[in-house]
Amino acid sequence: MLAHEALDVLFLGQGDILIAHERLLLGSAQRLQFEPKFIFRRALSLGACAVILAHNHPSGDARPSAEDVTATQWLVHVGQMLGIEIAEHLIVARHGCHAMLQTPKMSKSTAFAHFFDLKDNAACCRHDDGRVCPTAAANARLAAWHRNRRRELIGQLSLLANPAWDMLIDLFLHAECGKQVSISALCFGSCLPMSTALRHVRKLCDSGLVTRQIDPLDGRRSLVALSNHAFDRLNEYFCSSANFSYKYNVINFRFNPATW
Repeated sequence: MLAHEALDVLFLGQGDILIAHERLLLGSAQRLQFEPKFIFRRALSLGACAVILAHNHPSGDARPSAEDVTATQWLVHVGQMLGIEIAEHLIVARHGCHAMLQTPKMSKSTAFAHFFDLKDNAACCRHDDGRVCPTAAANARLAAWHRNRRRELIGQLSLLANPAWDMLIDLFLHAECGKQVSISALCFGSCLPMSTALRHVRKLCDSGLVTRQIDPLDGRRSLVALSNHAFDRLNEYFCSSANFSYKYNVINFRFNPATW
């Protein structure tokens, strides 16, 4: 359990698709200063339509303080002006959770999932025209977030890294944004020694999962991208129900009081 208060935010896109989960603010053992500008500036930069707020009470009492109530009302008001919904504000304590906007009180972390009505294989998914479907993109971003968080907290890349898979995720997310990726940028993002990273890129190209071509604007630079086959398979993988269940389990874990 954290000895200080902290605010976590889930950013949701159209159809309540999870875009990102970030810890935005830290406070003292007794107080957390809510800063709307940090919350909504980040929401706007991510293109979020709604946010779910969650902060902890180190005291173990999940009941909201007067300051919690006032801050929540103000955030809801600001969100309405900006077109960003405050979908829920959870207070997490060691033995329970209080949902300020919908449910009077919740005592089991397994019940938290109904707040997160994330979609699987939504009607807007497109797997036949080379586009990344929203559900697949959300799941891929979640996988990338966990990878980066693991690097930040644990390190030990030589033991825990899966560099070829991480490169495929990075290329998939860049394809969603329509951005080109150079070999050097892909290798740098892997956080591996350049020679090791280049070896993985070569194996991906040899396997037919990744294509390579000379940058038409700069002949000194080579660009890499997912092959059509790899793109289709990743789109299907990240949009599958198996990954959807994984996504729910991750969210349940994040808001388990034992993890705060």
